[in-house]
Amino acid sequence: MQVKNLTVNRLCQIQVIMAVNGNLPGPTLRVKEGDTIVVHVFNKSPYNLTIHWHGIFQRLTQWADGLQFVTQCPIRPRGNYTYTFNLTGQVGTFWWHAHSQWLRATVHGALIIRPRESQKYPFVKPYREDTIMLGEWWNAGPNDVESVALAT
Repeated sequence: MQVKNLTVNRLCQIQVIMAVNGNLPGPTLRVKEGDTIVVHVFNKSPYNLTIHWHGIFQRLTQWADGLQFVTQCPIRPRGNYTYTFNLTGQVGTFWWHAHSQWLRATVHGALIIRPRESQKYPFVKPYREDTIMLGEWWNAGPNDVESVALAT
């Protein structure tokens, strides 16, 4: 994953945001239960950041949870970090996002964990899958919105 500036035109305004691999939302990660995830994050943004794997049980891999200054130091600008963790006992749709400042507004994506080949879905097997990511958009940058909110 490369986190860096991306110039976008939304709501008739041009804005520079942080994005992953030049996309908003970032990539959807599709894996199977029991897989080991290895994600290399290269921070080409001007901000410190971490990536949090929302809802994922970090059994024996708490350092991969992505909580800045709690489970890991931030990935500094021009720095990198490799997240490695096992997906055990979880199936479903989750999401990953930046866990620094308000960067999660644009640095995020889906994480889809399917059952192993030998297992059945814990729910009716989907006939079709479409991933829908919901988010918000402001005409101000996400960090500016956060600064105004914290000042009030």
